[in-house]
Amino acid sequence: MLDVALESEGLEVSRGHVTQRSRDNDVTRLFRLMGKNTLWVQQQSVTMQGWQTFHTQGMVKIDSVFIVSAVEIIEDTQRNGAHTDALYDHSLDRSPGCGRAWVFKFDALGRLLDRLELTDGSAYHPGGIDYDGRHVWVPVAEYRPNSRSHVFRIDPHTMTAQRMLSVRDHIGAIVHNVHRGTLHGVSWGSRRLHTWQRSPSHGGWIGHWVPNSDGFVDYQDCHYHGIEYMLCGGVSRYETPRGPIAFGGMSLVDLRNMQPTHLIPINHFIDEGDGPNPGLALSHNAFWFEAASEWAVRAYFMAESNNQAQLLVFEATPWSHRRTT
Repeated sequence: MLDVALESEGLEVSRGHVTQRSRDNDVTRLFRLMGKNTLWVQQQSVTMQGWQTFHTQGMVKIDSVFIVSAVEIIEDTQRNGAHTDALYDHSLDRSPGCGRAWVFKFDALGRLLDRLELTDGSAYHPGGIDYDGRHVWVPVAEYRPNSRSHVFRIDPHTMTAQRMLSVRDHIGAIVHNVHRGTLHGVSWGSRRLHTWQRSPSHGGWIGHWVPNSDGFVDYQDCHYHGIEYMLCGGVSRYETPRGPIAFGGMSLVDLRNMQPTHLIPINHFIDEGDGPNPGLALSHNAFWFEAASEWAVRAYFMAESNNQAQLLVFEATPWSHRRTT
């Protein structure tokens, strides 16, 4: 137990001696070197074979298999005239709408292997997901801010789910801190950063939230990395004199103080298919990062256009690691 506690503090024991070591893994080490001059090269585009992805939300990769969450919208939400900042104001500003919450499992060729529905009445919006080496964690919320959510963990082999907790807020992404046993979630637009810990005396989980100090990007999908970090991707919409633009980006958040430690823009887009401004930010929703080598990250994105997404594979090389010959 002492070794586990020391590991969570970024320390390790060797022959009775305690030494400091990095909390980074290969992905976060490379991510810290990435910036606006990162070299993004598309390697592959995978079309899904015979199944509809709907509006993709979060994604993890387990060996050669992918799991993606998605919302099937049956009836759109309707604004009710109320306004909220989705932070300190907890008003409900729209109707719940109607839909279905899906979790899909597919292979690297885009073939559907299995699917699981997690719809619970008006809660049909699955968010960003995380894999902790054993379970996939999925939040399912109402499709509106300040609403309610359930958090499930899924066995990726049997595709069976267990509800772990329910929350009075819209949880848009979830990660499992395997070093402390805590859960961390983001609200609508990631304006609130939640933390929950088990409390046997309360018969479940207790939690609190803090405001997100990153105001540039609304996190959509997050994953646990290293020792107590979460890597989040997302998008924000900005109004300009020339019309609205989408701004994509990534943020590495230190879960010990819930503060971003490194942020990068992702200035790449896919064709949204219609409208006067068809640019959809590459990091709009589901993503997954892994180390391709000691020099570069392999990045998977699955932003949906017209209810159908492709799996886009990129290699991202920090400017300092570029080849000059």
